[in-house]
Amino acid sequence: MDRSIFLDVLYSLQRLFVGYIPAAVVGSFFGYLIGVNGAIYEIFRRIVQIPHSIPPVAWLPLMLVILPEKESAIVIVIFVATFWTILINTAIGMRHFRRQDNNFRVAIFHIFHALKVGVWVAWFTVIAVEMLIDQKGLGSLAWNGYKSVNINYIFEAIIYIGVIGFLLDQLLDLAGYMLAQIVSNGKKSD
Repeated sequence: MDRSIFLDVLYSLQRLFVGYIPAAVVGSFFGYLIGVNGAIYEIFRRIVQIPHSIPPVAWLPLMLVILPEKESAIVIVIFVATFWTILINTAIGMRHFRRQDNNFRVAIFHIFHALKVGVWVAWFTVIAVEMLIDQKGLGSLAWNGYKSVNINYIFEAIIYIGVIGFLLDQLLDLAGYMLAQIVSNGKKSD
């Protein structure tokens, strides 16, 4: 593997995790609080759709004005995009959890679905932001390949982007499956 591609992968993954992990924790927590209470859910479900409807990249110019450090602006955009997605999907999952007699397997399924959708949004945002403003990362590699008409760079970037996205998705599927099995086995032993 070419060293620069390895570094591009690391830059992209670093941005992903620095923006995604806090958004996953905070979004899941507030999504849970909103979802377990029917009245709060009804109040917030429409309001939350407004910021969620803004494409993540649209936040970038505002963040670049507010935060002079480009890397901080990129991470905040990833956080904001991911936060709303996870919050909404977790709240919906908690409503299903309540409707199905507090079935923990249902809760696990919905929480991990929220985390998966969140990681997709975060990954797409990382790549798009890198294409727009950065000189490092897989998005930048693909965009620079386009500008220099280097099809090999474009294909390499696309392959890495797809493989990493697939692995992240599979990792969350596996974690959700294992947790659901632990919950199921725990109930059987009771």
